[in-house]
Amino acid sequence: PGYRTPHSTEINEKASFENFLSKPTTLTDHLMWQLGSLHLTSGVREAAELLIGNLDEDGYLTASDEELLAALERERPSAWPTPRDVSRISFGEVPAFHGQKSSPETPSDLNGASASNGANPLAKPDRQVEYSPILKRDLAEALNIVRGLDPVGIAARDLRECLLAQLDTRTHEAEALAMAMQRSASKEEIIDSDLSIAASGEDAPAANCLQSESHAVLALARRIIDEFLPHLLKRDIRELSRLTSSQQPRVQAAIEAIRGFDPKPGQRYNREQVRLIEPDVAFVKRDDEYVILINDEEMPTLRLNKGYRRMLSQVGTEREVREYVKERYRSAIQLMRNIEQRKNTILRTCEVIVRRQREFLEQGVDALKPMMIKDVAEEIGVHASTVSRAVANKYAHTPQGVFELRFFFTEGVNGPEGADTPLLLLKRKVKKMIEEEDSCKPLTDDALANLLQAQGIAVNRRTVAKYREDMGIPSTHQRRVRI
Repeated sequence: PGYRTPHSTEINEKASFENFLSKPTTLTDHLMWQLGSLHLTSGVREAAELLIGNLDEDGYLTASDEELLAALERERPSAWPTPRDVSRISFGEVPAFHGQKSSPETPSDLNGASASNGANPLAKPDRQVEYSPILKRDLAEALNIVRGLDPVGIAARDLRECLLAQLDTRTHEAEALAMAMQRSASKEEIIDSDLSIAASGEDAPAANCLQSESHAVLALARRIIDEFLPHLLKRDIRELSRLTSSQQPRVQAAIEAIRGFDPKPGQRYNREQVRLIEPDVAFVKRDDEYVILINDEEMPTLRLNKGYRRMLSQVGTEREVREYVKERYRSAIQLMRNIEQRKNTILRTCEVIVRRQREFLEQGVDALKPMMIKDVAEEIGVHASTVSRAVANKYAHTPQGVFELRFFFTEGVNGPEGADTPLLLLKRKVKKMIEEEDSCKPLTDDALANLLQAQGIAVNRRTVAKYREDMGIPSTHQRRVRI
């Protein structure tokens, strides 16, 4: 009684259902979910799904009208109207794209063809140039529907269309708010005339002035986006004020309103999900020395099956079977040796990292020293490619946080007396200088190089420009704020 087998005493930690994450919602999923709640014809729904499938990660429509129509025509080759259906089609009712205007007198389509050029609009033209008006109508209606979905600004062709769509929404919201305030004020006048008189004496003019200024700012923002987008990207307030004949405070207010828009509306649903990293090694300080701990708890223990080993020595085993088992047995042993060798390479590489980067472990990133993979490979006696493969996608837990092992390998920039500065620290210095500069008089690449040279770092202007571009920092002309 009370006896339990060793199997029954084992602790089996099964994965909790709380650890299972659902599939993240993408932009396509979000748009398709909204599309499913709308009552659409089969043709419009098919065109809308095609549009959604041709959006890039930022939410912009990448395919041209002709490409979309060609794709729809391949799916619906019989979309051309029959003679009976022609009488019910009004070419003037076909929606136009990109500002094209259609009218019963001069029907137009995406290819710029019209009835006035001598072609018979009721005849089926060359399929490579002309497309069915039914397809054009469905695609145009689908485009309006997709652009009306959330997020605002989706399915735009370029930045201008994206910002204008968001500005339209902002303008409609402002107009709706103004109408609501007017209706509320009217009700108050009916209920209490004295309060309405008092309000009309002081508060009403102030509110009307505020609304008028808001409308003026939004109207100016529309003009800046529509006509002077390059100057907006340069933040040239003075030039925008001159071109629009507006005062600089109002131009600044319009720019601030535009800054509230999202130039990449699709990114909010296409963001890369956070990936949890479990370090492969840990640098732990015990007394005055650092100890390297390898996390191999998740690594399964590999063992050779004794049954196959016995088949090699049994008398009755056939020769072909023995040769096959022998070959597989040899491959298994080699695999186990390779895994052990890779583990040993990681351990020896980490020992070199700890020895050379002790100041980093004690002080932080600013104390990082240059270290090349080839130097570490020569020290541990292996090829540089072996070290590169061993540290790939491996992470280390350090007193300064979790870092990829490749983080510790960086070339240096020569300075006086052979003192090297890692490229990582050089880029951090350049970024910090730019962050602390005067936005009205930003530092040029020559000025940045001179400042670094004054700190003992041998670097020229072209190198600074390259590092600045690698970090995605705009040029001096683009960073300048003109007031």
